[in-house]
Amino acid sequence: MSKILITGATGNLGKSVIHNLLKVIKPGDLAVLGRNAEKLENLKIVGVDVRIGDYNDYDSLLQAFQGIDKLYFVSGNDMLNRSKQHENVVNAAKVAGIKHIVYTSFLCENETKTSPISFITEDHIITENWLKVSGMKYTILKHNLYMDMLPIFIGEKVLETGTIYLPAGEGKAAFTLREDLAEVAAHILTTEGHENKEYDLTADKAYSYDEIATIISNISGKIIRYYSPSNEEFTKTLTEAGVPEEYIELFAGFSLAIGNGELDKTNSLIEQLIGRKSTSVEEYLEEIYS
Repeated sequence: MSKILITGATGNLGKSVIHNLLKVIKPGDLAVLGRNAEKLENLKIVGVDVRIGDYNDYDSLLQAFQGIDKLYFVSGNDMLNRSKQHENVVNAAKVAGIKHIVYTSFLCENETKTSPISFITEDHIITENWLKVSGMKYTILKHNLYMDMLPIFIGEKVLETGTIYLPAGEGKAAFTLREDLAEVAAHILTTEGHENKEYDLTADKAYSYDEIATIISNISGKIIRYYSPSNEEFTKTLTEAGVPEEYIELFAGFSLAIGNGELDKTNSLIEQLIGRKSTSVEEYLEEIYS
């Protein structure tokens, strides 16, 4: 059995991938990477190989990657330094002799600078290109927008306000559950035939915020309405409410991308890979708002 290393082991996605992997492989065949040993102690206790490293520290990555065959590379979330961090990971993996990298990228139908979320996609595109010319085998997992982000986008007080307020127009997004993506990753890491492939991982149905408002209304018994302001009004309203600028940019960017139809791609690939349908928005919202 080849040895697999999971980066981002203390994050939600990394934890879920580890949980799914330990159903099918021995703890000794799994290594995990994190910056804080204490947070990984529970994995060390059960026999998982815990390694300490930081995307900002090339030498720590080079040491941590020794003896690893497959690397599950969770993209970083430090937007200012992510490009350099990703370069460190790819270069260290190559020097360490890693044979195959599985990378978590992002699925957006507009990969040009005209996209309102180009600040998200740009580093992914660069990293994909580095992987393709690295000489290592690669699998690029293009994740659609996490369904788990819906309560954040909608707002924690939506049942009180009765309003979803986002500048997404009538656009739709195929929100995809993080847990489904983790299950796919575990499958790809433990089966053959995925080398040098790109997978568009998305749900089999796309939803507008108007449809989401109706679903939450039906679940909660409260009337929820969707209002789509202009981007200017949205930015002004949230600024006056004291929301930090970086969050406004994030909420507005994803909303405008949805409005442009950049995140509405659907397919049945998740079902093909793991043998069950991807989780629907109805199922997810039922757990949150019932």
